[in-house]
Amino acid sequence: MTQLFPMPGCRLVRVVRDGHSAITVVAEAKRDHARCPRCRAVSTSVHSRYRRRPADLPASGEAIRLHLEVRRFYCRDPACPRQTFAERFPKLLARHAQRTRRLAEAQARTGLALGGQPAARLLAHLAMPCSATTLLRTIRSVPLPKPPRPCVVGVDDWALRKGRTYGSIVVDLERRRPLDLLPDRSAETWAAWLRHEPQIRLVARDRSTEYARGTTLGAPAAVQVADRWHLLLNTRQMVERWLARVHPRLKLLPPTTAPAPSTQRIRAYPRSPAETLARAAAVGRWEELYDDVRRRRADGQSLRQINRETGLARATVRKYAFAERFPRHGRRGPGCSILDPHLDHLHARQAAGCENAMQLWRELRSRGFAGTVKQIRRWLSERRTRPARTTIRRLQTPLPMAPAAPPPLPSPKQLSWQLLREPHDLDAEAAAAVARVLQDDEAAKVADLGRRFCRIVRSRCGSAPVEPGIAPAFDAWLSDARACGVRVVESFASSLAQDGAAVLAGLRLPWSSGQAEGQVNRLKLLKRAMYGRAKLDLLRRRFLLAA
Repeated sequence: MTQLFPMPGCRLVRVVRDGHSAITVVAEAKRDHARCPRCRAVSTSVHSRYRRRPADLPASGEAIRLHLEVRRFYCRDPACPRQTFAERFPKLLARHAQRTRRLAEAQARTGLALGGQPAARLLAHLAMPCSATTLLRTIRSVPLPKPPRPCVVGVDDWALRKGRTYGSIVVDLERRRPLDLLPDRSAETWAAWLRHEPQIRLVARDRSTEYARGTTLGAPAAVQVADRWHLLLNTRQMVERWLARVHPRLKLLPPTTAPAPSTQRIRAYPRSPAETLARAAAVGRWEELYDDVRRRRADGQSLRQINRETGLARATVRKYAFAERFPRHGRRGPGCSILDPHLDHLHARQAAGCENAMQLWRELRSRGFAGTVKQIRRWLSERRTRPARTTIRRLQTPLPMAPAAPPPLPSPKQLSWQLLREPHDLDAEAAAAVARVLQDDEAAKVADLGRRFCRIVRSRCGSAPVEPGIAPAFDAWLSDARACGVRVVESFASSLAQDGAAVLAGLRLPWSSGQAEGQVNRLKLLKRAMYGRAKLDLLRRRFLLAA
């Protein structure tokens, strides 16, 4: 029985079943004496007795009710200010505690893994009930680990509230474990953290100027490494910014190859007059906002001031400020339709001369079509060779045919990915879009410079050995990019030149911010699992203790 209910420093008196789901365990101290906690004098004179009833770990799925007989002793030291004291059980129970240490540890581990509310719901089924608030208080009382002093660290930002509040995460790249969460991403905070770790010799980061300045202030002797993935990301963002400005011009370029004939839909079904008018009104409102942003920018207002006064998103303000003309959305390809599996049958029947919508609908219904006749009429309205019998004659005045527009061009974001990929990695559709865009001389220049820089960065990715000519290749690319005549590319090259030492270190050394990015993903999971109670101190403690 003692092995089933181990009580450190106690002797088991008896075990009594209390109802159907609880067991009462009565225990008392083994020794006949106790030591005064103030003067450390030993006493055997018992003053009185009382009983403590702390909660304990369950056994066989049943709750344990511990009844601990506690004695109060006289202190016989005349110099001690205490006259009586109660015996203690430090290995089993803390002072004034209502639960044993092992139960508190089990509840804390459950709270660390699940969070407050989920752990409270689970512990109720495990015969260890505990409120969510008590769990959070227990997690905050768990001491943080003391990891070894790091020498190679990575730093990255993470969002406590996306778009509003950001912090920084510090990761030990050699041991692949998080070190700390900082309350912001400012240079001063990062420099203050680095000053407490003077042994750090290398810092891997993204191209944030705050982290660069903070590393220079806090660890001037450390080598700064620009992450290669962020270099590729910044290159794509640079190409996307340029495309957002010239996209209306590129959409006017003719396609280089004729589209292959197909019976599949190449555009969406026509909209109703009400939908067309609503869309035109919405586009008109956005054109007014575009003109307002351009006017404010011409008057000398900053992007931040325009964002604050107009209420537009920062990305929208930037896009409108640098666009040569209003960035209209390209025509989107057709989405999925329940009519698509039956298009071959419809084309065959229409070629045979059948233009009766009801007849075609009956045929498709027998083939499993679940739609209405309205969808057949919409499809047939663009392909009729003669008016329907129900068409009003006075509406048959031929409308002027609009000039054929070139096929839609991918969005700037999609096109930026395609322009930076190697030609042999593109499918037929993407290759056709790239060939169409490269008819523009400026586009060909931007795409060539972007691909060259991506080749330089990718030559160091993976386990490939460092090429001896990687620094001259980077310098040659910088000189070409600075003299290309495209403002966006020249600005990007200038920023790389300012951070040239970190970029070259990223191309030569194997370190990167990959571990920091992975830890940010784990941090996001914890933050979202905690709902609205993810305060920084609690999130930091859970994150570091779970690691």
